[in-house]
Amino acid sequence: MNETSQWNSTLTFILAMIGLTIGIGNIWRFSYVLYSNGGGSFFIPYVIAILVMGVPFLILEYGLGFSFKKSFSNLMHSIRPGFEIIAWMLVLLVFIVVIYYMVIIGWDLAYLLNSFNFGWGNDPASFFTNYVGGSSNLSSSTKIIVPTLICTLILWTVFWAISIKDVDKGIGKLSTILIPLLFTIMVFIFIYAFTLPGFHYGISILLTPDWSALYDVHVWLAAFGQTIFSLSIGQAMVYTYASYLPKNSKLTDEVLIVVIINSLYEIFIAFGVFSILGYMSMTSSIPIQNLISEGTGLIFIIFPQIFNTMGVMGHVIAPLLFISILFAGFTSAFALFEPLLSSLCNKFGWSRKKGVTILTIVACIGTVIFSTGSSSYLVGVVDRFVNNFGILILIGIQAIIFGWFYGVEKVIPVLNEFSTFKVGKTWAFTLKYLLPILLIVIWAFGIADLFLDESSFEMIIYAIITIIVVGLSAAFTKLNPKKS
Repeated sequence: MNETSQWNSTLTFILAMIGLTIGIGNIWRFSYVLYSNGGGSFFIPYVIAILVMGVPFLILEYGLGFSFKKSFSNLMHSIRPGFEIIAWMLVLLVFIVVIYYMVIIGWDLAYLLNSFNFGWGNDPASFFTNYVGGSSNLSSSTKIIVPTLICTLILWTVFWAISIKDVDKGIGKLSTILIPLLFTIMVFIFIYAFTLPGFHYGISILLTPDWSALYDVHVWLAAFGQTIFSLSIGQAMVYTYASYLPKNSKLTDEVLIVVIINSLYEIFIAFGVFSILGYMSMTSSIPIQNLISEGTGLIFIIFPQIFNTMGVMGHVIAPLLFISILFAGFTSAFALFEPLLSSLCNKFGWSRKKGVTILTIVACIGTVIFSTGSSSYLVGVVDRFVNNFGILILIGIQAIIFGWFYGVEKVIPVLNEFSTFKVGKTWAFTLKYLLPILLIVIWAFGIADLFLDESSFEMIIYAIITIIVVGLSAAFTKLNPKKS
C-alpha cells in the first residue's frame, strides 16, 4: 500500500504531522503537567527531553519510514523475522487507543452540540456523569449512554468516508483545512483569554518556578513522559506517515519544524488555559489550586462552569473551544488508525477501502464497550495500561532493535542527503545508548505506579487486553506475509 500512497507536497505532510502531534492532550494535559512539576522550572527538563529523546527518535522514524516505504510489521520482519510480533503488538495497542480516543471525541461532540445553549446547566459535573462520560460505578456498566454512542458512531462514519480515500486526498486534504482552522480558532480564544480580568494571576501561578523540583526524579520522568505523549514517538504513526513521503524530502528539517510548532502550540495553550482559570478564580473567589484539573475534569467540568459566568462571550467561546478539540482529536485519530491499517493491507493484500471498512466495523463494536455508564472509568483504566505498560516498553525495545540489530548508522546518508540540518555520531550514540536506558527507567517507574494500588477488576482488564494483543500478534506473525 505504501508504494502507491504519497503526500503531494511537503506542506501537506507537515500539516498532517502537526495534526498527528497536536491532539486533545496538548489542550488538557500539558498545562497540568507544567504546573504540577515545578512551574517555570519545568521548562528545563522539558527542553532537554525534547532534544535528547523527542528530536532524535522522530528523526529515526522519518528516516526509516522514508527509506523502507513499507508497513511497520514488514519493516520489523525485514530486520529479523522474529521481531514482527513486536510490531503487531505495537500497532494493535495503538489501535486500541484510537477506539477509546474516538469515544473522548464523541464526548466533545456531545458538549459541542450543547454549547450553544449551555445544555449542561448549572451542574456540568452531573451532566457529564449522567449524559456523557458516566462514572466509576461499575454497576452502571450495563447501561448504554446513548448520546455518547450516537455521537461516536457519527464520528466513525465521517472517519470512514475520509479514510477510504488515498492518504493525500483524504487525510492530507483534511489536514490542510482543519489545522489552519484549529490554529486560528485557538489563537482567537486565548488572545481573548489574555484580556480577561485575572489572566495575569493565572499565568503567574503557572510560571512561578520551583527550583527544588529539578532535584526530583519524577519531574524529569514527567518531562520525558510528556515528550513521548505529545510527539507520539515510537508508536508507528510517525513512521507510517513518513513512508508516504515523496523523494527529495528534507527529513531532519521537517522534524524540527513539527517539533517547534508542537511545542510552541502547547505552551501557548497552557498560558491560555491558566488565563481562563485565573479569571474564574478572581470572579468566583475560588483558589486557583481548587480549579486546576487534568483531562476530562478541566475540559468537561471546569470550563463549562467558567463559560456559565462569561455571559454572551461564553456562548461564543464555548462552541469554538469544543470545535477546536474536535479538530485536534480527529486529525490525531487518523494517525492512530493508520499503522494497523497499513500493516494489515500489506500483509493480506487488502485494498485501502477494504482495510478501513473492516477496522472501522471492529472499532464501532469496541465503541459500545466504552459508551456505558462506566465510560470515563474504563477509558482511564485502559489508557493507563496501554500507554504506561504496553506502548512504553515497546518503544524501548524499538530503540534497542533499531540501534543494535538494524544499525541506525545506515539511515544517516538518507537523512543528510537533502536536509539542511545534518545528523552524525552524536545522534547515533543517543539512540543506541542513552535512549534505551531512559525509556526503560521511565517504564519501570510507570509500572510501579500502575500496579501499586490496582483493583482486581482492573487487573482482569489488563489480562484481557494482554491475551487479545499477544494472541492476535502471534497469529498475524505466523501467517505468510504478503511481500510488498
